[in-house]
Amino acid sequence: MKFIETELSGAYIIELEPFMDFRGSFARTFCAREFRKYGLKENMVQSNLSISTLKNTIRGMHFQIEGAQEAKLVRCIRGRILDVIIDIRKETSTFGKHISIELTETCGSMLYIPEGFAHGFLTLENECHVFYQVSNYYTPEKEFGIRWDDKFFGIKWSVDNPIVSEKDSNYPDFNPESFNK
Repeated sequence: MKFIETELSGAYIIELEPFMDFRGSFARTFCAREFRKYGLKENMVQSNLSISTLKNTIRGMHFQIEGAQEAKLVRCIRGRILDVIIDIRKETSTFGKHISIELTETCGSMLYIPEGFAHGFLTLENECHVFYQVSNYYTPEKEFGIRWDDKFFGIKWSVDNPIVSEKDSNYPDFNPESFNK
C-alpha cells in the first residue's frame, strides 16, 4: 500500500499495490502495522456496505461526536463515486476546508478519513457499492450532519438535482461560531 497525505492533515489516499499474474491480481487493503506506522487508527471495529442504485445520489455529510467519533477507510468496490470530506476539527488550520476524490472499482485507491471529519459521497453512475471500515461503533444519538449544499463549504457536486434523503436535506445552515463538535 502507498500512503499519500492530502492537504487536510491526517487524511490519506491509500493506493493499492496489486500483485498481478495470469490468474488476476492480489492486493492488501488493510495492514494494522502499516497504519500504525503512519499514526492512523488501526483498530477498525465495524464494516459497512452502502449500495446506491441510482446515479446522482448523495449520501452525507455525516459525523459522530462526544466519544463516538470515527476514523473511516472508504473504498468503492462497484461503480464510481465522488468522495468528499470536510475537516470539522476547530483546532486545525484546515477547519471548514474540504477535498473530494473520485473512487472507482478499478482505480485501486481508498480514502482514509481521520476522526473529526464529516463524510459523504455522490454516485457518478448507477449501482455503486461503497465498503468502509470504521474505528468506532455506530451511535445513533451521537450522529449529526452537515447539509450537502451548505453554502459555507461551497462543495462542487457537479449535479443540479441530486437524490438526497430527507434527513440529509434538512440539516440546518452551518454556523462556525456556534460549532463545538
